[in-house]
Formats: sequence, structure tokens, C-alpha cells
Amino acid sequence: MSVPFKYREIGDFHEYYSGVRKAPYLTIFVGGNHEASNYLWELYYGGWVAPNIYYLGAANVVRVGPLRIAGLSGIWKGYNYNKPHHERLPYSQDDLKSIYHVRALDVRKLLQIRTQVDVGISHDWPRGVEWMGNWKALFAQKDLFEADARAGKLGSSAAKYVMDHLRPPHWFSAHLHCKFAAVVKHGEVSQSAYRSGHEALGRAVNNGSSGVKNNDEIEIDLDDTEDVENPAPAHNEDEIDVNVDNGKPAKPLSTESNPGSSDRVSRIDEKAEAIPAEIRDQLSASLSPLVCLTTRQNSTAIPNTVTRFLALDKCLPNRKFLQILDIDPISQPQSTLSAPSSSPKLSYDKEWLAITRVSASELTVGEASSPIPTDRGRDYYAPKILIEEKWVSEHISDFTIPENFEITAPIFNPAVDHVGMKDQPREYTNPQTSAFCELVGIPNLFHASEEDRDERMRNAPRPPSGPGRGNWNMDRGRDG
Repeated sequence: MSVPFKYREIGDFHEYYSGVRKAPYLTIFVGGNHEASNYLWELYYGGWVAPNIYYLGAANVVRVGPLRIAGLSGIWKGYNYNKPHHERLPYSQDDLKSIYHVRALDVRKLLQIRTQVDVGISHDWPRGVEWMGNWKALFAQKDLFEADARAGKLGSSAAKYVMDHLRPPHWFSAHLHCKFAAVVKHGEVSQSAYRSGHEALGRAVNNGSSGVKNNDEIEIDLDDTEDVENPAPAHNEDEIDVNVDNGKPAKPLSTESNPGSSDRVSRIDEKAEAIPAEIRDQLSASLSPLVCLTTRQNSTAIPNTVTRFLALDKCLPNRKFLQILDIDPISQPQSTLSAPSSSPKLSYDKEWLAITRVSASELTVGEASSPIPTDRGRDYYAPKILIEEKWVSEHISDFTIPENFEITAPIFNPAVDHVGMKDQPREYTNPQTSAFCELVGIPNLFHASEEDRDERMRNAPRPPSGPGRGNWNMDRGRDG
């Protein structure tokens, strides 16, 4: 786990992993930059990290009852975007960070979706979304954000590209440790070649600089900064205030799906006009490599044009970390023979399974020097995906995601175990990933023989010698 030394402690996840406790509600999540990356690696395609807690994988589209949800894990670092997933245990100190950086291959899969989704989730904010809400209040609360926002460096270029393509009614993010709401209107743009657009995304690194890591760069870890105490931002009508700290009742949920949405969007447009011209000009320049990225091929299949963005704060006392929403699906229902259930269940998405089959041949793991295959464009992938959708329909009858969680690592015992600093954990083959690959008919690249793993452990990189940012948080089992 990449985490500052002063925050390193055993949490309570090991209790959920071992079965001592169980999440009371179905919980799904994407990975960020302070996760147990070695565990999430086992579940690259998604899976249960504990009973009732489901990880969406590096990228995924699933269904929860009638809702269709897309997810993208990781944070944006342009210098690693066009690299393969080369990190395998034991990790070097660079691996410990790069393993959670978003990769082009995973974004490419999400860009092949041709039909409407209801919800999008990313850890990083989509780049530029800060200007679509109350940016003055945001910068008053988080003054370090303004310089990056003005330079077009705040947030993820990949998440922006995916959001602009999928155009879900709702998009949720985290990472920046504050509550913020915005309304994004997706305007029609001229047709452009998909390949040139995606290549432009790969070049949109550090505001247009080359995709090479600057070793002199000082990375600001948001967990190392103190929160600035400032007055609360102005009320945004798309927010539902839920104060979990003082017991006050929440604002009642409307029975309408989007009451007065057109009026609210008009007001957002008026607020946008109030943005100083110099800021609008800087924003346009900083995002210029991305302007042509969104195409409108299949606009009738993805009809939504307004996304309501919401980010929440850290789960700590007196912080705005909880919001309750009613979401009415606008995606088309999936015709499957999933087993009936009294409560919403997780289901695989037919289109996503087809995309996974098509993209499986492009995935490489464990080889840093391996170039990623060239993106051949939607015109190339689309007919292949249609063929694979037919395969999926013929070979898979029940799309319900099985509740097949299994313990793969030794369970942490607080009475005996402790957090080690010298040794790295072993890599495990997760039975969920094996079952998924067998279901979809693709090779499981995340399996290795014990001999291969022993060899890699013998050649382990030397761990850092003292406390500091990015040190290992290692033990013999699952802690958290």
C-alpha cells in the first residue's frame, strides 16, 4: 500500500475479509491511490474483496438491479498512461505507485461502449469538472487547487474522456477530499477520427508536455496536507444535504427523476458565463488536446446530454462523506435469464463481456518493456464486439455475478501478527478471476506457478530503509 508513514496503521478491513463482520449493504467501489494494490491486482476483472463488498476492477461495466454502472480505477499520471500493466510482486518503490495509475488499455475498453449507462464512477475527478460547479467556493476551501485548475492539470484526462463518451446521468468521484457538485452539459462536437482522438489523450500529459516522468517533480500527496477551514460553499440545487453528524433529517427525496432539470441547467449556464474571460481562455487552451476527443457516432444509443457530478469528502467525523440519492435508470434493460431475487443483485453486462473478449488479446502483464498494441479505432472493434456479443448470448445463460468470495491470503490476527516493513507479501491466484476467465473464455494472465513466484521473490527489490512517503505496508495477510 502506498501511504505516508504517519498514517500507517491496521484498520478493520481484515474483520470483513475474515468474516468476523459483514457489510450490511451491497457495496461496490473502484480503486484509488491508497489501496492494497497487491490484493486488487488479483481481481483485475472485478470481484468480491470480502462478502458483500465488490471491487469493479481496473475498468468495468456491471448492472445492479436495473442500474447500469461503469467504473474506472486509479489516478491519472500521463507518463504511465501508455504503458502495460507491468507491476508484479515483489514491487519496486516505483511499482508501488505506478500500479494504480490509469492505463490506456483499460480506458480503451470503456470507449467501446455503444449504449447508455446510468452511473459512472472514477477515483480521480474528470478534468475540468471543477469549472462546472461553484469553483469560487471550491478554491476558497481548497486553495491549492486553483493553480492546477487554471493550468488544466486538476483531475484526470482519462476520466474526462470516458465521461464525455458515456454521458451518464450521474458521475461520482473522490480523491480530492471535499464535497463538490457540478452539472456537465455534453455539447455536440464535430465528427473526428477515434484513433487521432485517443492518441491526443495519450499526449495530454502535464498540460501538453511529453509523457516522460519528471524525476524532479514534487508530488503533493493530498493525505499529507491539512484541510483548510473556510466557510461552506454556496448551496448547489443538485445536492441533497445529509448531515450525519448532528442527527438532522435529510431533505426529502423527490418522486420525480429530475425535477426542474432544464431550469437548473440554465442556471448553471448563467453561472458559467460569470467565469472570468481569462480563466475561460486558460481552460480552453489547457483542454485543447481533448476538445475533439468525443465523437457522436451512436448518439441515438447514448441519448443523455447532462451529467450530474458529485464528489464526497473522506469518511471522518464532521465531514460530508455521505449522500443518499434516488436514481431512475435510463439505460436499456438487459434481457437475460438471471435467477429471480427479492433484492437487487450484481449482474455481468453483456456488452462489456463482449468487449472483454475482444480486448483480451491486447492485454500483457508483468513486462515493462512490452509496447501496448496500437488502438485500431472504433470502426475496427465494433464489428468484432458484435460477433462476441453473439458468442456471449450463446454461451452464457445466467449473468448473475456469483457470490464466490474466497480467502486467498492468511488472515490477519491482531493478537499475533504485526505490520512488517521488510518483507513483501506473496502473489496469489484468485479463484474468482480464474472462474471469470473460464466463463468468458479468455486466458488468465494473472495466474503464475509457485515456482515462478518463488523466483520473483528471490529477486525482490530492496525495500526502503526508513519511514517516508510510499514505503511498503506489508504483513502476512489482509489487514486494511
